[in-house]
Parts: sequence; C-alpha cells; structure tokens
Amino acid sequence: MYHPQNRISTRSMNRRDFLWLASVSTLGLVSGCAVNPVTGERQFMLMSESGEISLDQKHSPHQFSADYGEVQDSNLNSYLDRKGKDLAAITHRPDMPYSFRCVNATNVNAYAFPGGSIATTRGILLEMENEAELDALLGHEIAHVNARHTAARMSRAIMAQALLAGASLYLESQQEDYAAVAAGLGAVATGALLASYSRANEREADELGMQYMTDAGMNPQGMVGLMDVLQGVNSRKPSAIERMFSTHPMSQERYDTARYRAENEYAHARDFPVHRERYMDNTADLRRMRGAIEDMQEGEEHMGRQRFHEAEDSFSRALSQAPEDYAALVLMSKCQLALNRPQRARNFSDRAVRVYPQEAQAHHISGVAAMDLGRYDAALEGFRRYEDMLPGNPNTIFLKAVCLEGMGRKSDSAGEYERFLHSSGAGEKADYARKRLQEWGYMDSSDE
Repeated sequence: MYHPQNRISTRSMNRRDFLWLASVSTLGLVSGCAVNPVTGERQFMLMSESGEISLDQKHSPHQFSADYGEVQDSNLNSYLDRKGKDLAAITHRPDMPYSFRCVNATNVNAYAFPGGSIATTRGILLEMENEAELDALLGHEIAHVNARHTAARMSRAIMAQALLAGASLYLESQQEDYAAVAAGLGAVATGALLASYSRANEREADELGMQYMTDAGMNPQGMVGLMDVLQGVNSRKPSAIERMFSTHPMSQERYDTARYRAENEYAHARDFPVHRERYMDNTADLRRMRGAIEDMQEGEEHMGRQRFHEAEDSFSRALSQAPEDYAALVLMSKCQLALNRPQRARNFSDRAVRVYPQEAQAHHISGVAAMDLGRYDAALEGFRRYEDMLPGNPNTIFLKAVCLEGMGRKSDSAGEYERFLHSSGAGEKADYARKRLQEWGYMDSSDE
C-alpha cells in the first residue's frame, strides 16, 4: 500500500509509487427525456447538449495530453480536421463543435468525446490505406456523438446512483487501478466518458458511419476494409490495439453485417472512390516514421510487462530514428523512472519540454523525476507548469502538496491538501491528506 507519510523522502519510493506518480489520470465527472437526434424517438436523458459540450471541453484536453498531444504536423491535422468536418456537416448533428486531430500515441485507437472532440492515433493512421477507411473510422466516431451514446450511458448511471444513494445525483469517482496505470505508465484512465460502448452502440455506429461515408460519396467497402485492418492488427500485435477493442468491442457479426450492407444496401455505391493516393500523400511524413513508431509500440508492450531494460532498448532505437519525437522522449523518461534513474529521466523529460513546450505531460514527468532527486522546488515548478496548462487534475494537486510539505511549507501544503480533498475525496491519498490536516490542526476528526 502507498503510505506517503513514510515516503516524503522520495529516494525511498518503490517503483509502484513512481508508476502512480508518473500517471496523469483524470476523473470523469458528469441535466428527463429528450428526442434522439438519430431516431427521432424520445429517450431517457439527464444530460443536455450544453452539458455534453461542457464535459468534453473540460476533459478531452487531459486525454489528448495523456496521448502525448496533437502531432506537430500541421498539414496532417488540417487534413484530418477538414475531412472530419466535411463528413460531420452531413450528419444528424451538424452544429456540434466538432474538432479532429491526430495525437502522438502510437497504439491503434480512435475515440470521441460527447461534444464532438475526436482523435485518431498515429498508430491507426499508419494501418489504414485509403480515405474510404479513414471516412469509415471518422464516421463511426461521429456516429457515437450523433446517437448520444455517452450521454445516454451517463444518464443511466446517474439514475442508478440516485436509486442507490437516495436523492444524491452523482457519479462515484473511479478508484485508481494500479494494473491499468502499470500497463500504460502514464496513460490516462478516461473513466466514464470513454467507457466501453455496448455491442448495440457499436452496431448503430457502424450503420450510421456507413450511411455518412456513402452520403459523402465514399465507397462503403471502406468500412469493411477498416474492420479487416483492425482484425489484422489484433492478430499481429494485439497489445497495440487492446485499448481500442476494450472500448469498441469487435465481433464477427459486425464484420459480416458491414460486408452484407456494403454489397446489398449500398450496392449503388460500389464504384464510389476510395482515394488511396490522396490518403497516402497526406500521411507521407507520418509513414516515413513507421520504424520509430513500431519501436515505440514494442517498447510500450515491454513496459506493460515490466521488462524495462527491453523497453529501454526499443525506445533507444526509436530515438535513433526520430531524436526529436516528443512521445519517444516522454516514454523513455518514464522508462528511466521505472529503472530508478531519476536524473536520466529528467534529462529526457526536459528534452521533451524543449521539443514541445506547449504540451503538458512532460512537465508532469519532469516534476516526478525532480521529486525522486529530492529537488522539491524544481518538482513544484514542473507541477505548476502542468497545472497552468491542464488545471483540474487531482493527482497534480496532491503532488504539489507533497512537494510543499517536503519544503517545510506546511501552510501552503495544507491549502493544496484541502484543494485535493475537494476534488477527490476517496482513496489512500485522501486518507493521507486528511491525516496531515488533522496533525497540523487544519481539520478536526469530526470533519471527515
């Protein structure tokens, strides 16, 4: 168990502590009936459209940062945003504030927040071969927004919680899962906002996605091709696609249905284009990095299995090919933390900050490394910079409190512990914060 009172001297922290410290997890927190924009039928809904947008704007930046930020390839991001918005304009909810980007994560994944913020990873863009497959992917994610799948799921969860806890309408914060943190060493636990879709949700998103892409003049075989791609990745490197399959459950039924609908219901579109060359042109710079990205995928698999020396070798190969790649530098920094080399970890995280100063995660990792070196002032500065960019992360607030405590600044530390308790009231860290506040006279035991 993690007992911070025994670990203020961070030189004594074990690797589990640092796997937690290196995480930047966020909490997914969530307005009776509404007309479903897709079916036109009334459905149970406690969340308004403005609520969906507000949640999206609050939480999506944390997920994008956990995925190492948007790629620093303005042409690629412009291409994705243009393609996505052209497709979204002909859907059931064209007025949502859609945005589309590629993030630096190397796993094979795509996801949508309820207000229309949609991301694809570098890993999945490398696997696809034409615009028809891209439109199938984006259409599927847009469909989740259009059908309000996240809002409906969260509305049911709110009601279930209310029934269990009287009139209390809230979602209980998810407890940190060390196994999940260890598997990604820094990947955000996205909570309720990106929880697994049901098979019914996935079928509806497939159906709508194919409708949207053909309405846009794209060949429906792109949806079949996309599923072929995903199944192929799963057979070749399952760890790279594990997260996508955990939130977007795949089945033979989905594949068979897509193939049947493409060949029958959308037979009229069988000669529509797939635009392979245009896709290849717009992803050319990314594809030149394939070797480095595959080495990062391999390194992350080693990290998940706690084979840290093998991970270090993989990340070294990636950096030899792409020495200024932000994700590779941050991944190597996390690997050095796991190997109990805080100075080397800080060197890599500081390089990542120089490469991409607008992205937050490297500041957080730099702060963790500085804590391990006993440099609380430098650690505090790293956490402050992170919080300036991405406010609202309870873990960062707690770490600031620990740093201030280590510097002997009890009053300031108490203020941060109180702020942490207001943002996250459960778990071992909360117990520690309360204990410190009680010991210092800022809280009575009756306040618990």
